[in-house]
Amino acid sequence: MASVAASKKAANRLVVEEATTNDDNSVCTLHPATMEKLSIFKGDVVLLKGKRRHNTVCMALPDDTCEGHKLSLINKVARFNLRVRIADVVSVHLCHDAKFGRRVHIPPLDDTIEGIAENLFDAYLKPYFVDAYRPVHKGDLFLVRGGMRSVEFKVMEIDPVVDYCVVGPDTEIFCEGDPVKREDEERLDGVGYGNVGGMGKPLTLQELVDLPLRHPQIFKSIGVKPPKGILLYDPPGSGKTLIASAVANETGAFFFLINGPEIMSKMDGESESNLRKAFEEAEKNVPSIIFIDEIDSIAPNREKTLLGAGQQQCATQIHRHGKYAHYTAPSTCDEL
Repeated sequence: MASVAASKKAANRLVVEEATTNDDNSVCTLHPATMEKLSIFKGDVVLLKGKRRHNTVCMALPDDTCEGHKLSLINKVARFNLRVRIADVVSVHLCHDAKFGRRVHIPPLDDTIEGIAENLFDAYLKPYFVDAYRPVHKGDLFLVRGGMRSVEFKVMEIDPVVDYCVVGPDTEIFCEGDPVKREDEERLDGVGYGNVGGMGKPLTLQELVDLPLRHPQIFKSIGVKPPKGILLYDPPGSGKTLIASAVANETGAFFFLINGPEIMSKMDGESESNLRKAFEEAEKNVPSIIFIDEIDSIAPNREKTLLGAGQQQCATQIHRHGKYAHYTAPSTCDEL
């Protein structure tokens, strides 16, 4: 009996992966074999336990595309509420005591309702909850899209007084009262991997950047040096800056954007000083990602262009600072 309990306990610790088949705030998907092992049926409410005692509740659904029995696919909102990121581990527990709530108080965040004149309940909360039987956890934030706007809400109170409940047809939903102040909460609409269209799993930057920044001990244990910089090249408007922003948000790294043409100066030594200040700022906020847009203006092709003294010094500084994840984005690779 002890060995069976230990095996089941280990099976409920799953690795977080980006939601690809279902991007619903209230849904997590697991492999059918994992659900069977944990005695979880389709539609059951499960409690997910993340970092620093942050928990949330989701509805469990089966998904055959999960790799093996190790992955729990949850979207960006659920990851935020758990304070976890891609490749972190969460524990999954079946909620035997999840009951319908009588009343829930769900006010909006103040900066997401500026300029909205329509009734928030009719335009956002009612369509979101009607016939959905969504589980909610006290303290959770969630994003509701309606029309051309998205509004963030926070679960403030649940009656009866419990940590979580299911919002059913008879549950009274209140959004009246003072909205939640933004300075007390982080934003949910930051750019993530899910915002990079057409990439999905082929986005190999997750492996190139996530692992070195968040799990450097892996590279140290096998004696492999992690990449210090990555070159992104493609025509303008293809999403190079968006990809770098998504990686920074998903890894929790400090993101510093350098525009190549703007950093260059005619004054002797000023270009190098501007670049040095950028690296010093990144060093204060490690781990950092420095994105150098249009790097060809700083370090063009040596065979085709006669480099000035300022460009030579800037190129030297870029090579000298190797503690961060660098991204460089020329228009085409031929320009370097």
